[in-house]
Amino acid sequence: MKTIPHWVDGRYYEGGPIGRLPVENPGTGEIEGELLQASDADLDHAVEVARRAQREWAKVSLAKRTAIMFRMRQLVLDHQDEMAKMIVAEHGKNYSDAIGEIQRGRETLDFATAINVALKGEFSSGISTGVDIHTLRQPVGVVAGICPFNFPAMVPMWMHPIAIATGNAFVLKPASATPSAALLTAELYKEAGLPDGVFNVVSGNRTMVSKVLEHPGIDAISFVGSTPVAHIVQNTGVTHGKRVQALGGANNHAIVMPDSDLDFAAQHISAAAFGAAGERCMALPVIVTVGGVEEKLVPAIKARAEKIVVGPGTDPASEMGPVITRSSQERITKWIDEAEAKGANIVLDGRGYRPEGEEYADGFWLAPTIIDGVDRNLSVYCEEVFGPVLAIVHADTYEEAIKQVNSSPFGNGAAIFTNDGGVARRFELDVEAGMVGINVPIPTPVAYYSFGGWKESLLGDTHIHGPEGVRFYTRAKAVTSRWPSEKTYAATMSFQREE
Repeated sequence: MKTIPHWVDGRYYEGGPIGRLPVENPGTGEIEGELLQASDADLDHAVEVARRAQREWAKVSLAKRTAIMFRMRQLVLDHQDEMAKMIVAEHGKNYSDAIGEIQRGRETLDFATAINVALKGEFSSGISTGVDIHTLRQPVGVVAGICPFNFPAMVPMWMHPIAIATGNAFVLKPASATPSAALLTAELYKEAGLPDGVFNVVSGNRTMVSKVLEHPGIDAISFVGSTPVAHIVQNTGVTHGKRVQALGGANNHAIVMPDSDLDFAAQHISAAAFGAAGERCMALPVIVTVGGVEEKLVPAIKARAEKIVVGPGTDPASEMGPVITRSSQERITKWIDEAEAKGANIVLDGRGYRPEGEEYADGFWLAPTIIDGVDRNLSVYCEEVFGPVLAIVHADTYEEAIKQVNSSPFGNGAAIFTNDGGVARRFELDVEAGMVGINVPIPTPVAYYSFGGWKESLLGDTHIHGPEGVRFYTRAKAVTSRWPSEKTYAATMSFQREE
């Protein structure tokens, strides 16, 4: 049984663990390794190392920082196969999906290679006689990233390249279910020339997360996870004087208008609902059909979903893997059972599915499931399912549909399928969501824009990566200067006015 340690000060670190957490292969249900749980002393040590390293790293020129980011970008490309196989083993997603998340994460490294452009300040000359003003941005210090299981490479990469490139040190707390990609990332940073202590990985349970939120040596916290935990992160972090960026859950909706290309819509809805087993905060778990379009659309989606190959991520033919844990499988199955008992129509039933092969008999399997006529009080509709389930509800008009979409407490992403430009324009203004797709079911912004939702999907004001990420990991400073040698005005007890 392999032991999965931490990474502190440029090397693997075991410290004084308070326990071990099993790391399972979701495809087989077998334990692949044991993850060390950090003690309070281990966290203290990591933060002390990070603070010491950050003071020197902040002094390093932008030219040298970007050079390291360029090398890191290439190393991620060189080792993406190795990283993808780690993700497949611990998460269960298929290989191509794992490669895809690494590529999307690497886009943030692309952005970080030009961080010198993003850090440009402003300058105004002669704001008063002999007086100039300029602005600059400086790092906040030590930043902690608390990340979810579903994207072990991509979500951390939405954080640490920008945090590090702007002069901070970073302490990553990976999800306990999928820790290995973070450690490979640490190795690659070291190979890229990043000074020891600037990037650290410390694992643990919820107790350690609480310690991170309270730790006096951590200046800012970036979090991606469920909304209930996001509230805890924000409230605790802010109470302890930290800058907090907390991205919560989602229950994304897509409206399908009668004028839309139904074959196109069915294809993209199926992919968005069932890709990565629905374990994406930008997955599409709900569609709202308008004006009776469901009569043709639902059979088309079913036909697409039935063709999805569900199997182990190591099989090149697999398009979708298992869900992450047995408890997730049981929870989702319970919600499907509840919907069926309350009269919903199970159009496609993924319960009880098992791929061929005795070794997969105990895996956490659930095939694509489509439920039509869903009551909006059911858990499968109003909760974040985070599984391969598509709920279908109906509306007579666009007005009714948009009201239904906006009634959700979440506001991460929303989409509309239509060929009417006027309706599309109206939707992008009407919808209460931070990311909007027009015939795009998963409207995740590219890395040089910023990612984030509205309402319960984002606590705080700052979105992740892109320009808003730069603002989160830096503090603004305005400098007003005058040089006595220019012999301008003498000192005054009041604001100087010029006419």
